[in-house]
Amino acid sequence: MAIPGSIFTVLADQDRFERPVTFLNGQFNTKVSGTDTGGALCMIDTVRTRRGGPPLHFHYEQDELFFVQEGDFRFLIGEELFELGPGDFIFGPRRIPHAFANLSETGRLMIAFQPAGTMEAFFAAGLRDPNSEAFRELSRAHGMEVVGPPLAL
Repeated sequence: MAIPGSIFTVLADQDRFERPVTFLNGQFNTKVSGTDTGGALCMIDTVRTRRGGPPLHFHYEQDELFFVQEGDFRFLIGEELFELGPGDFIFGPRRIPHAFANLSETGRLMIAFQPAGTMEAFFAAGLRDPNSEAFRELSRAHGMEVVGPPLAL
């Protein structure tokens, strides 16, 4: 169990707790857990091994922050479409519908949630079909609402 305020390192391509998760189209490595920050923040390094991404959704109580590390990504936040590459950042405010898609064969995206909420448990569920009713139910259970399909490539 992490102790809030502790100093720690997480090496490249490693998970904070040595439990990487496979979710949707890639591997998710927790870098900063909500347990590290008293629930204030979690950060997850996602290595996307296929094109695509999650369905259009919004978070009731969390802002979502995205930093593109590798590859090219398309983002829809609200009604605005963005094409971002390595080094680019975009902020997704809570309650604003958003989706993104990896446009490359592989891509890497650092995602942060503020506050952390239960996002780590959401990803640990390991669902891979974003069009399923199970995905919608899991999303609701973790403070999100799916409001549309994944972005077209």
